[in-house]
Amino acid sequence: MKNLGSMVKQAQKLQSQMVRLQEELAERTVTASAGGGMVQVVANGRPQIVSVTIEKEVVDPEDVEMLQDLILAAVNDALSKSQEMVSSEMNKLTGGMKLPGF
Repeated sequence: MKNLGSMVKQAQKLQSQMVRLQEELAERTVTASAGGGMVQVVANGRPQIVSVTIEKEVVDPEDVEMLQDLILAAVNDALSKSQEMVSSEMNKLTGGMKLPGF
């Protein structure tokens, strides 16, 4: 029974550490770009897009599709980097153990 109490305490400690880490990751950002940096997207660890920057040289009314493709590529890359950041930090905390919902 003593082991069970110890396990419960460890689980509670891990849970509080995970909550704290999630709060920290919400404040951390990653940046992705496309078109040689002409489009930049910043995402946080929630994952949410925080900002999009588009250089005016890439805005061509005759080629809107290219701009759309660049934005899409940068957004997807930023979200992927955000997920990698979260996974990496969670793995450090849990020792690689997969926990549901995280």
